[in-house]
Amino acid sequence: MNSFDINTYLKEKKNIIDRALDTLLPQKDVSPPQLHNAMRYVIFSGGKRLRPILAMAAAEAVGGNSETLVKEACALELLHTYTLVHDDLPSMDDDDYRRGSLTTHKVFGEAVAVLTGDALQTEAFRILSDMENSGFSPDKKLKLIQLISMACGSRGVIGGQIVDLESEGKTISREQLEYIHLHKTAALITASVLTGAILADADRPTLDLLNDYGEAIGLAFQITDDILDETGSTEELGKPAGSDRDLKKATYPALIGLAESEKIKQALYQKALEAVSGFDLRARPLREIAKRIIERKN
Repeated sequence: MNSFDINTYLKEKKNIIDRALDTLLPQKDVSPPQLHNAMRYVIFSGGKRLRPILAMAAAEAVGGNSETLVKEACALELLHTYTLVHDDLPSMDDDDYRRGSLTTHKVFGEAVAVLTGDALQTEAFRILSDMENSGFSPDKKLKLIQLISMACGSRGVIGGQIVDLESEGKTISREQLEYIHLHKTAALITASVLTGAILADADRPTLDLLNDYGEAIGLAFQITDDILDETGSTEELGKPAGSDRDLKKATYPALIGLAESEKIKQALYQKALEAVSGFDLRARPLREIAKRIIERKN
């Protein structure tokens, strides 16, 4: 672990997740082929696999074996991708590009894109509830499904999304903006961290610390997104730069400026590190991922 390299770690974990996703998802020629082609298109058109990797890293941080929860980690990626497909729709943010590729509705049409998001979400919960060849008890699976469904529903991602839409073109408070970011982005990131810890049998005090870590990096992730939308290029971001400003989105830079947004981001990074400060070297990936989140350029 002394020679730990975060780039190697992320690449290795991403390869594991990608191989599993290829196996878990129906092939393109399985009926109905248009839908399965769209599902595979959006899943394999890029993506860092941050959420599944966080689940694996959290499991390792508490002494678990991340190889045992790859399927559950993949479900998190399906859920994240479904939110992106719907977020890009003309009725939402109306984005033409995501991760440097045309968005799903631009390639397959709006109706297929809606159904693709629906199918990815449903497939995720099929995977989470599958007990065949599972090393986890039904009680643990149920606990996980409750956690993740809460993170994705009206009190999580979807709730944050609708408040985000309602806030376009309006002046909102910092508390309202934090609500949007904590729900739209941080909720699933936090659930991803807790997924790994729960499946690795972490105790309640440890779960509480990892919850704090997840919320801190989740909020920092979205603030970084807000900053990059103002400062990054379209080539770096893989989507049009300045789109938040064009849509009059509620963002931290728009509300409090870039300099203050940077300060908050750094404070959240320190909060994340403090949450896992009592963990041993097995938590080094979590610490390095937090650093990567605030330093990223796309």
